Amino acid sequence: MSRIRTAPIDDDAALVAEGITPTLARKMGGFGNYAVSFSVICILAGGMTLFGFGLHNGGPAVMVWGWVGIFAMTLVLGSCLAEVTSVYPTAGALYHMANRLGGPGWAWLTGWLNLLGLVGAIAGIDYGAASFIGAFASLQWGFEPTPENTMAIFACVLLLHGLLNSFGVGLVDVMSKISVWWQFSGVFLIVVLLVAAPGERQSPAFVFTEYYNDSGISNPLYGAGVGCLMAAYTFCGYDASAHMAEETTQAQKSAPWGMVHAILWSGIAGFVLIVGMLFAMESYTNTLGTATGVPPAQIFIDVLGTGMAKALLVVVIVAQLFCGNAEVAAASRMAYAFSRNRALPGWRTWSRANARTQNPTAAVWLCVSVAFFLALPSVHSPAAYAAVTAINVLGITPAYAIPVFLRLKAGDRFKQGLWNLGRFSKPLGWIAVTYVAVLTVFFCLPQAYPMQADNFNYAPVTLAVVLLGAWISWMTVGRKHYSMPLPTSTAEDSAIAGGMV
Repeated sequence: MSRIRTAPIDDDAALVAEGITPTLARKMGGFGNYAVSFSVICILAGGMTLFGFGLHNGGPAVMVWGWVGIFAMTLVLGSCLAEVTSVYPTAGALYHMANRLGGPGWAWLTGWLNLLGLVGAIAGIDYGAASFIGAFASLQWGFEPTPENTMAIFACVLLLHGLLNSFGVGLVDVMSKISVWWQFSGVFLIVVLLVAAPGERQSPAFVFTEYYNDSGISNPLYGAGVGCLMAAYTFCGYDASAHMAEETTQAQKSAPWGMVHAILWSGIAGFVLIVGMLFAMESYTNTLGTATGVPPAQIFIDVLGTGMAKALLVVVIVAQLFCGNAEVAAASRMAYAFSRNRALPGWRTWSRANARTQNPTAAVWLCVSVAFFLALPSVHSPAAYAAVTAINVLGITPAYAIPVFLRLKAGDRFKQGLWNLGRFSKPLGWIAVTYVAVLTVFFCLPQAYPMQADNFNYAPVTLAVVLLGAWISWMTVGRKHYSMPLPTSTAEDSAIAGGMV
């Protein structure tokens, strides 16, 4: 079980106490750790990529208030997870916490859910960036953004992120810090230009109360819930701060601090961006039916003209590229840590750190390769991209809740670390777990009616396959080969370790 720590201990000593030999370069400070999670959340990626999805499913009212609601609940969940991260600041993050608090079976399940969500996020982010690049190329050179062309761009983006992440955490740190200022500046620039441009603007009643749904879902509450996927997808990936903990100084404080502040500032900036875009939108019909395939691009064109629209698209595209790069960094650390515990096929390869850069280079290329194949069905199915985003939410969100649930289950045996919620820990924890349970069930439901091959929600099928696969692999392989070292500083941690869930 966790130990109470009244003062910081040496970062590497904290790892050794967990039975982990430090091998990664610790070059990231507190701001850099925060910057990685902020870059992964990236309101200019999720918020803009799924802007059209929000317009179709609930319209402005759901986009605005759904954002506020999901933001508030994510802040609660993230704070509860940050508390556990303070005690277990390791690259394995969620599954490592689950192992210490619930045993290897819980860890195995959490690890596979987390890895699915992280790789799904890479696919969703980089495919979204490819769509925006295609829209820019269409405006600039008359490029036709067909599914095949978009997939080719997507492959190039993945290749770029694989290369950038092969140089070590120093480059990731620098690029993530630049990303923070790029995103804040980009949101400010977009909103100011749209609001200051001449022309009529939408009314406050339209922005804050207009409900629109063409998904075929007749129940407004159901339709509004589906529309919340826009916000739920965007507020994913803040566990990046935890995954980068082994490369962060003063990680027991810096990692949880980075996680919570990334959620906080993303929520505020995202609200400003969404409201500004909705006020500026001239034509609902034209925005949804845009020839560019990217509704925000049509808003830029209608309000500012083609030239300025192309400039703003570049701002968004660069932010999305920063986002994808940070997500590859987080996912590769997860794959690296999971492999050193012998949980992935070929673990000997993926658990190696480059001797020169002290970077998990092999795990980087594993993650980008799997992300490519995960998004490949998008060439043939318009619903595949939505399924990828839902896979991200359905894989990673339950994984966030498991350590929080196990911490609650442990009760007073869990000793809070340097960053904690004090007496609010337990009530907020139960709120967070309940929220995740409702969200997980909801996003397994159909997202459009009548259900057809091109709008079928494949995410719950994928989730069921992963859960079944995790259970089968645990029973046949995991129990024999999965190996998590016991903490060296206490023997009683193993007393609560149970079997499979």
